[in-house]
Amino acid sequence: MEMKSKYSILYPDIEGVTYKQLSETTCHDLALDVLCKNLTDDAKEYKLIMETISHMTENPQVAEYRQKIFCDILRLPDVRKRMVELFDKFEFIRSYGVHHLNIDEKKGLWHLLRRMDELNDYISCVEAMQECLTENAVESEGLKGFAKYINELYHAANFGEMKADIAALKVHSSEVKSVTVGINVNERFEATGLGLISINNKQFKKSGIVKSFADAISAKGKIQEGTDWNGNMHFQPVESIPEGEDAVSEFFTRKAKLNLVHLAGFGGASVSQETMASIAKGDSMANLTFYLSEVANKMLDTLLKKLRDTLSKYANVAVMNISQVIPEFMYYIRFAEFIEKQMAQGHTFCEAKVLTGGGGQMEAKGFYNLKLAVSGLKQEDIVTNDLAFDKDHTVYILTGANRGGKTTITQAVGIMYVLAQGGIFVPASSFAYQPVDCVYTHFPADEDKTLDLGRLGEECIRFKENYTACTKDSLYLLNESFSTTSFEEGYYIAKDAVKALLKKSVRTIYNTHMHKLGEDIDELNLENPNAQASSIVVQSEEGKRSFKLEVAPPKGLSYARDIAEKYGVTYEMLTDGM
Repeated sequence: MEMKSKYSILYPDIEGVTYKQLSETTCHDLALDVLCKNLTDDAKEYKLIMETISHMTENPQVAEYRQKIFCDILRLPDVRKRMVELFDKFEFIRSYGVHHLNIDEKKGLWHLLRRMDELNDYISCVEAMQECLTENAVESEGLKGFAKYINELYHAANFGEMKADIAALKVHSSEVKSVTVGINVNERFEATGLGLISINNKQFKKSGIVKSFADAISAKGKIQEGTDWNGNMHFQPVESIPEGEDAVSEFFTRKAKLNLVHLAGFGGASVSQETMASIAKGDSMANLTFYLSEVANKMLDTLLKKLRDTLSKYANVAVMNISQVIPEFMYYIRFAEFIEKQMAQGHTFCEAKVLTGGGGQMEAKGFYNLKLAVSGLKQEDIVTNDLAFDKDHTVYILTGANRGGKTTITQAVGIMYVLAQGGIFVPASSFAYQPVDCVYTHFPADEDKTLDLGRLGEECIRFKENYTACTKDSLYLLNESFSTTSFEEGYYIAKDAVKALLKKSVRTIYNTHMHKLGEDIDELNLENPNAQASSIVVQSEEGKRSFKLEVAPPKGLSYARDIAEKYGVTYEMLTDGM
């Protein structure tokens, strides 16, 4: 059975698409770990979600593909609920059914036969999954494609034949009532071997051993010719056979010179083939059941092999082709549950619009940092902002009062890109953007990472590594970079860094206390006509932080004056009354 290649609802089959991995540092700087921990308590789901949103590509088709799937998942809560139920059932079957085939084979045929119920459940899951996607009004290319893929697998795997196979192979233990066994004897009428004749759905009726023997040897005046059972034999309960050394052979030597006996209590389906198992000398009747089990398993080797072949034939469908898509569905479902909950609490989200044509454009209106919503703030208590990237606003020098929200805003922009390219609704009233190939961050490092090189040395090395890796399609977020040394040294390095970023046309937000960097915008822009820097400030009036952005020159010392007046540390306030 030839199966098609795997299907993904996260990674569309588009030629030439490459993905870049966000660094662990960037994921931490953007608080993606905090966000994802609010989506699920399941470690595997958390890992997949983090891996997905941290793999980025500038290809707009990938972002749109994911986005439309997420819209379907968010819009159809009943589909989400039904799919989760099916996934749970499917995962149970996968974990405790097909994956345990090798163990089941060692346990014997009857244990394996009981797995038929689970296989039937699996077929039901696949059919229900197919129906769930086709009966509901899914609109995305990804989910329509998956429904088609399931349908193709259904027919390619010949599920109709699979059902017929299971019906033919499946035996319920309640239907098994008796087993017909043949016993070979030697010239001294000693039992030398057992052979399975048939497995029956009715018990034999009790009759006397003498009558059974008489019927056997008197049929047409002679002992039956050959070994084929004609159905005329009667049943003598096994309990009447005495126990002891060589009890089996002694019993039949003494009673009847018989070569066929019916024993009750073993299960299975009708089998016509005969296979022999030798009886070891000295074994008592207590071990006869063991030999019978050995015979039954040997007799049913053909059936057992067919069962294994049937299960193996469809195992790839169950385990490889469908189960691999389940975690991808859970990625969308967990985000949908989270966004739905946040929207119910009044928070604003929007479907992102993917832009094409180059230039690194972006326009966000009413955006905010999702971490604020996760922390419990109400929407009316969160300050939203507008921001745009274009040719005249490629690099932003962001200044403002201390604790005025610069880091929060910088982080919010990175989160919007990551969520949008992961297909997820964005915390904004509107968001149109050209996807980035990766997000790089340059936030202050932990103390233990700067012991050898010092803070400034570590910052310089990290900036160079990021700058070398980034492209015109990247997003670079810098937070108080090069501010751990003197102003003169920090400003000198920062100015060259901004000029280099402009030369590469990298979309950048550089939030800093070095207001002079924002004042030198005109000088920085002289050398790079294809990309321009712009000054943007967080407004503050009389020391009160508004957290609102404004494209404007830096306020410079006025911020310090506001703060000094707020806390009473101006010269006049300090010396008043002296």
